[in-house]
Amino acid sequence: MAKKLVIKVTAGTDAPERCSQAFTVAAVAVASGVEVSLWLTGESAWFALPGRAAEFELPHAAPLPDLLDSILAAGRVTLCTQCAARRDITEKDVIKGVRIAGAQVFVGEAMADDTQALVY
Repeated sequence: MAKKLVIKVTAGTDAPERCSQAFTVAAVAVASGVEVSLWLTGESAWFALPGRAAEFELPHAAPLPDLLDSILAAGRVTLCTQCAARRDITEKDVIKGVRIAGAQVFVGEAMADDTQALVY
């Protein structure tokens, strides 16, 4: 079994079920002791901003702020550099603990030994 899990979520409010799945899998993996790196890309980039996760609603799903908090507490959350730039999001705008990094860092994480990568 992979010891690290890299998850790229490309969906936000435009595809709520896919978005929720990514955050849920990341949170469950963190709770299971797996080293998790969650990448926010595309429309999920907005969830790097304070309060935006609280605006997300999906019936019968765990609250996105709770999932994000648990991932931030024991994992890593990264906002895609280009996605941030396209939305005029800077380092000073994001939630504490969220970093901004690009494709080179993503590829390095995804290709590391004992790592499984998932894209939602």
